[in-house]
Amino acid sequence: MQVAALQMVVSWVLGFGVFLSGFVISEPAPYELLMVGQVALWFLFGLRISRTVAPLLALLLTFNIGGMLALTVMQDILTEQFLYIFVSIFLALTAVFYAAVIEDRHQRLVLIFRAWVVAAILTGMLGILGYFHAFPGAEVFTRYDRAMGAFQDPNVFGPFLVAPMLYLLYGLLKGKLSQSPLRLAGILIIAFAVFLSFSRAAWGLFLFSAMALIFIMLLKERSNAFRLKILMLSVAAVGVMVMALVVALQFEKVRDLFLARTQLVQDYDGGHLGRFERHRLGFQMAMERPLGIGPMMFGKIFPEDEHNIWLKSLMTYGWVGFVSYISLIAWTFCMGFRYLLRDRPWQPYLMIAWIVLVGHMLIGNVIDTDHWRHFYLVLGIVWGCCALEHRYQKQIVRRRAGGTMPPQAIGRR
Repeated sequence: MQVAALQMVVSWVLGFGVFLSGFVISEPAPYELLMVGQVALWFLFGLRISRTVAPLLALLLTFNIGGMLALTVMQDILTEQFLYIFVSIFLALTAVFYAAVIEDRHQRLVLIFRAWVVAAILTGMLGILGYFHAFPGAEVFTRYDRAMGAFQDPNVFGPFLVAPMLYLLYGLLKGKLSQSPLRLAGILIIAFAVFLSFSRAAWGLFLFSAMALIFIMLLKERSNAFRLKILMLSVAAVGVMVMALVVALQFEKVRDLFLARTQLVQDYDGGHLGRFERHRLGFQMAMERPLGIGPMMFGKIFPEDEHNIWLKSLMTYGWVGFVSYISLIAWTFCMGFRYLLRDRPWQPYLMIAWIVLVGHMLIGNVIDTDHWRHFYLVLGIVWGCCALEHRYQKQIVRRRAGGTMPPQAIGRR
């Protein structure tokens, strides 16, 4: 009884940590303070890193070794640059931590995603209320007339909301119709918050992820009844969101900013030393600086930061970090894709996390995802689910060797 109670407490602390990842107005945030202690205690009391998860740890550590090497080429190293690498190492450990706790007990995935949904709805509502100045001081939840919730940047706020939206959308398409109104309400709140973030990367990630989820579910669930349900609910959801968009565009402030943000190329994209020219110059610089130029230095040389995760890896972590990062993303993508459609209890969570990971790979061409806490959570979920699959396959081999494996289990492989 005591062991079960302890398991429940530590699982709820884990969920609370995920919940706090939606509230990062200042740094260090409560998320960091809780996670530092939590990660240390879990590993201190025997949380195991399996052979499947070990490559994740090795690649992330190599990535951060590149960052430490980049510090050696800097003439003047400031405290904030040391802190930047320290945060990178901490976030890397959180990814390994999430993978390990998920492999240890796959039921924790439910708690992780539910905590993420609650955080997304609350921080999303803060962003919406802040955008419309619903109460005194609400502008703290906005920046540049864009909703950012309890974050420091609208461009992080919007992508944070996408995985919880997919979880609700999956439940809407797969779950009971009686629970559909609540899930639809949550999707509408999140969708409206993403819209008011006026982040083109978040808009693109939202649309890509929703379409990818529906497409993969259609591949997996081949019954005509299910496909009809998906079609009907998808049309209804799209219709409701279109109506909500039409209502939102009746506000002049919303309409003007929406029209400005929907331009494919902004002045800061294609202008002199704009985003795309900085990318070109930065990649040229990387050919001459194999160890990089150090954390936060690119923005001091050019008008703004890299706004490209691949260039960010080269500039901040050098070629060592860049090769490690490319290897990590490619490995995660291929491993997740391999197990994507297998009928397991953790398959929905792997599917959602893998889709969000692919979406972040795409938006990484125009934005930095280096220190996004939820990105490392997504990494941990994919690796944790794949580790569960590896363990499941080993159990099948052992049962088959011992002659105890039921015939129907072989067919589910």
